[in-house]
Amino acid sequence: MEKYYAVIVAGGSGQRAGGNLPKQFHLLQGRPMLWWSMKAFADAVPGIEIIVALHPGFFYDWDLLCEAMPEDERIPHKAVAGGRTRAESVCNALMSVPAGEDVYVAVHDAARPLVSREMILGGFRVAKEKGTGVVPAVAVTDSLRRIEGDGSVAVDRADFVAVQTPQVFPAKLLHEAFAGADVLDSRLTDDASVAEAAGRKVALYPGEAVNMKVTNPQDFAIADLLLARRLTE
Repeated sequence: MEKYYAVIVAGGSGQRAGGNLPKQFHLLQGRPMLWWSMKAFADAVPGIEIIVALHPGFFYDWDLLCEAMPEDERIPHKAVAGGRTRAESVCNALMSVPAGEDVYVAVHDAARPLVSREMILGGFRVAKEKGTGVVPAVAVTDSLRRIEGDGSVAVDRADFVAVQTPQVFPAKLLHEAFAGADVLDSRLTDDASVAEAAGRKVALYPGEAVNMKVTNPQDFAIADLLLARRLTE
């Protein structure tokens, strides 16, 4: 029987977003941003096991936020200590994911609270079909330039895509990739780069423009508005 896991990466301190608490605890429509990412997976895949990689200094704060929620909105999950890098946080979380043949794991950024059911199911479906890691991507709409010395040159944006999460893998493949990875290497910015560093190919599947990453203070207002609209649909 196939088994599904979601690793939600929430190990940062969220300094760019401002405030004393990490951005993943910021309230959107009255609930922490991290909760929205967890809820998306819990709703999309009944029975999925959710593992949250949290900054070690914020376990108590997260417990308080969870306890303050109505009991019927508390989402079962396991919290593990995040690491010094994103890759180390994912590696820590993978210790709670078995490396079985029929196990699939999605790794998602807590800062993408607008991920849709269709994207989640699509990632698992394509990973199973291709038997490899799959990464959601969207077309780049801004013009791009490459820095060269003191100047820059225009590049064709058709040659590039913007990468999102959830990035979905057969669990065995991801375990093998992380086993040989230097998780403190700053070049390993996502799970696809870890897999490719281990010589594995990754495939793309369709992302969604609305699946924004909340990074800066103004992003919260946009995400809050989009969630409010979704709740009324």
